[in-house]
Amino acid sequence: MDAGAEIEVDPPVDGDTSAEESGSNQGEILRTLATVEKDSKAIAESFSSLFVSLRSTLSEATGSSVDHMSCFGDAAGRLQVTALDASTKGNRYINSCLRLNEEIKGVETLAARLKHLRRNVDVLDTAVNKLLRPP
Repeated sequence: MDAGAEIEVDPPVDGDTSAEESGSNQGEILRTLATVEKDSKAIAESFSSLFVSLRSTLSEATGSSVDHMSCFGDAAGRLQVTALDASTKGNRYINSCLRLNEEIKGVETLAARLKHLRRNVDVLDTAVNKLLRPP
Protein backbone atom coordinates (compact mmCIF):
# COMPACT_ATOMS: atom_id res chain seq x y z
CA MET A 1 0.00 0.00 0.00
CA ASP A 2 1.43 3.41 -0.95
CA ALA A 3 1.81 6.08 1.72
CA GLY A 4 -0.16 8.56 -0.37
CA ALA A 5 -3.00 6.18 -1.29
CA GLU A 6 -6.48 7.23 -0.37
CA ILE A 7 -9.01 4.86 1.08
CA GLU A 8 -12.67 5.46 0.70
CA VAL A 9 -14.37 5.81 4.02
CA ASP A 10 -18.15 5.75 4.43
CA PRO A 11 -19.33 9.15 5.60
CA PRO A 12 -20.69 9.15 9.13
CA VAL A 13 -24.41 9.19 9.62
CA ASP A 14 -25.79 12.39 11.27
CA GLY A 15 -26.32 12.08 14.97
CA ASP A 16 -24.39 8.85 15.24
CA THR A 17 -21.47 9.28 17.69
CA SER A 18 -20.11 5.84 17.00
CA ALA A 19 -19.69 6.87 13.39
CA GLU A 20 -17.55 9.85 14.45
CA GLU A 21 -15.44 7.61 16.69
CA SER A 22 -15.21 5.13 13.83
CA GLY A 23 -13.98 7.91 11.51
CA SER A 24 -11.33 9.04 13.97
CA ASN A 25 -10.33 5.39 14.54
CA GLN A 26 -10.07 4.90 10.79
CA GLY A 27 -7.83 7.97 10.50
CA GLU A 28 -5.62 6.62 13.31
CA ILE A 29 -5.51 3.24 11.59
CA LEU A 30 -4.56 4.88 8.30
CA ARG A 31 -1.74 6.86 9.97
CA THR A 32 -0.53 3.69 11.68
CA LEU A 33 -0.66 1.78 8.39
CA ALA A 34 1.28 4.58 6.67
CA THR A 35 3.91 4.43 9.43
CA VAL A 36 4.11 0.62 9.18
CA GLU A 37 4.39 0.88 5.39
CA LYS A 38 7.17 3.49 5.69
CA ASP A 39 9.02 1.33 8.24
CA SER A 40 8.57 -1.74 6.03
CA LYS A 41 10.01 0.14 3.08
CA ALA A 42 13.01 1.24 5.19
CA ILE A 43 13.55 -2.35 6.37
CA ALA A 44 13.33 -3.61 2.77
CA GLU A 45 15.91 -1.04 1.66
CA SER A 46 18.13 -2.05 4.58
CA PHE A 47 17.88 -5.72 3.61
CA SER A 48 18.57 -4.82 -0.01
CA SER A 49 21.67 -2.89 1.03
CA LEU A 50 22.75 -5.80 3.26
CA PHE A 51 22.38 -8.30 0.41
CA VAL A 52 24.35 -6.07 -1.97
CA SER A 53 27.11 -5.84 0.63
CA LEU A 54 27.05 -9.60 1.22
CA ARG A 55 27.14 -10.27 -2.53
CA SER A 56 30.15 -7.97 -2.90
CA THR A 57 31.96 -9.55 0.05
CA LEU A 58 31.20 -13.06 -1.20
CA SER A 59 32.45 -12.11 -4.66
CA GLU A 60 35.72 -10.83 -3.17
CA ALA A 61 36.08 -13.96 -1.03
CA THR A 62 35.42 -16.17 -4.04
CA GLY A 63 37.98 -14.23 -6.07
CA SER A 64 40.53 -14.60 -3.28
CA SER A 65 39.78 -18.31 -3.00
CA VAL A 66 40.30 -18.76 -6.74
CA ASP A 67 43.58 -16.85 -6.52
CA HIS A 68 44.70 -18.93 -3.53
CA MET A 69 43.78 -22.20 -5.27
CA SER A 70 45.72 -21.10 -8.36
CA CYS A 71 48.73 -20.21 -6.21
CA PHE A 72 48.45 -23.56 -4.39
CA GLY A 73 48.29 -25.39 -7.74
CA ASP A 74 51.42 -23.59 -8.94
CA ALA A 75 53.27 -24.35 -5.71
CA ALA A 76 52.21 -28.01 -5.81
CA GLY A 77 53.37 -28.28 -9.45
CA ARG A 78 56.75 -26.74 -8.65
CA LEU A 79 57.11 -29.02 -5.63
CA GLN A 80 56.38 -32.03 -7.82
CA VAL A 81 58.99 -30.97 -10.39
CA THR A 82 61.56 -30.31 -7.65
CA ALA A 83 60.86 -33.66 -5.96
CA LEU A 84 61.23 -35.47 -9.29
CA ASP A 85 64.50 -33.65 -9.96
CA ALA A 86 65.81 -34.52 -6.48
CA SER A 87 64.78 -38.15 -6.96
CA THR A 88 66.61 -38.32 -10.30
CA LYS A 89 69.76 -36.81 -8.81
CA GLY A 90 69.52 -39.17 -5.83
CA ASN A 91 69.30 -42.17 -8.15
CA ARG A 92 72.35 -40.93 -10.08
CA TYR A 93 74.26 -40.56 -6.80
CA ILE A 94 73.32 -44.07 -5.68
CA ASN A 95 74.37 -45.53 -9.06
CA SER A 96 77.69 -43.66 -8.86
CA CYS A 97 78.28 -45.04 -5.37
CA LEU A 98 77.55 -48.57 -6.57
CA ARG A 99 79.99 -48.20 -9.49
CA LEU A 100 82.64 -46.78 -7.13
CA ASN A 101 82.07 -49.70 -4.78
CA GLU A 102 82.66 -52.16 -7.64
CA GLU A 103 85.81 -50.30 -8.68
CA ILE A 104 87.11 -50.30 -5.10
CA LYS A 105 86.64 -54.07 -4.96
CA GLY A 106 88.96 -54.31 -7.97
CA VAL A 107 91.42 -51.92 -6.30
CA GLU A 108 91.49 -54.10 -3.16
CA THR A 109 92.48 -57.08 -5.26
CA LEU A 110 95.13 -54.99 -6.98
CA ALA A 111 96.41 -53.76 -3.60
CA ALA A 112 96.74 -57.35 -2.37
CA ARG A 113 98.70 -58.27 -5.52
CA LEU A 114 100.95 -55.20 -5.14
CA LYS A 115 101.63 -56.13 -1.50
CA HIS A 116 102.62 -59.64 -2.55
CA LEU A 117 104.78 -58.27 -5.37
CA ARG A 118 106.50 -55.86 -2.96
CA ARG A 119 107.38 -58.73 -0.62
CA ASN A 120 108.86 -60.58 -3.55
CA VAL A 121 110.85 -57.49 -4.61
CA ASP A 122 112.09 -57.05 -1.02
CA VAL A 123 113.19 -60.70 -0.91
CA LEU A 124 114.92 -60.30 -4.26
CA ASP A 125 116.62 -57.10 -3.09
CA THR A 126 117.86 -58.79 0.04
CA ALA A 127 119.19 -61.70 -2.02
CA VAL A 128 120.98 -59.36 -4.45
CA ASN A 129 122.47 -57.41 -1.57
CA LYS A 130 123.82 -60.62 -0.01
CA LEU A 131 125.38 -61.64 -3.31
CA LEU A 132 126.93 -58.27 -4.01
CA ARG A 133 128.30 -57.75 -0.50
CA PRO A 134 129.93 -60.85 0.75
CA PRO A 135 130.45 -61.09 4.48
